[in-house]
Amino acid sequence: MILETSRFGSLEVDENRLISFDEGILGFPRQRQYALIQTGAGSGFYWLQSVCTRDLAFVVCDPRLFVADYQVPVKLEELESIQLTQPDLAQVFIIVNKINDLLTGNFQGPLVINVRNRRGRQLVLSDKRYSTRHPLMRLPRPAALSKTA
Repeated sequence: MILETSRFGSLEVDENRLISFDEGILGFPRQRQYALIQTGAGSGFYWLQSVCTRDLAFVVCDPRLFVADYQVPVKLEELESIQLTQPDLAQVFIIVNKINDLLTGNFQGPLVINVRNRRGRQLVLSDKRYSTRHPLMRLPRPAALSKTA
């Protein structure tokens, strides 16, 4: 399918890369269909691009890239809406934000995706070990230009 985006223009997206969020994502309850787009070969970051709204996209990543022992403390009953019955069939992403030169991740609002049916749900955790702006990494600053005489 061809997807129109504000960041990348027209993109051809394999329909196997589409994810449905029946309840939407926090703040965007009506946006339910997204495409998972790789940012580059070997990158751990992805774009979660809305299928319906060309200007809506989130940067996401696997939280274990930054916190190796991160686990989503959730009961399987909470994931019945995405038909997830086995935790090993889930892919977990966090939404990444940029604040100045710092990338942060929302560890309290993970996106849990059933890899078999590509249905997802954003959870809201009460676990206070992590925050909605958990520091991930600093971005390198551009080199300053020097003046030559």
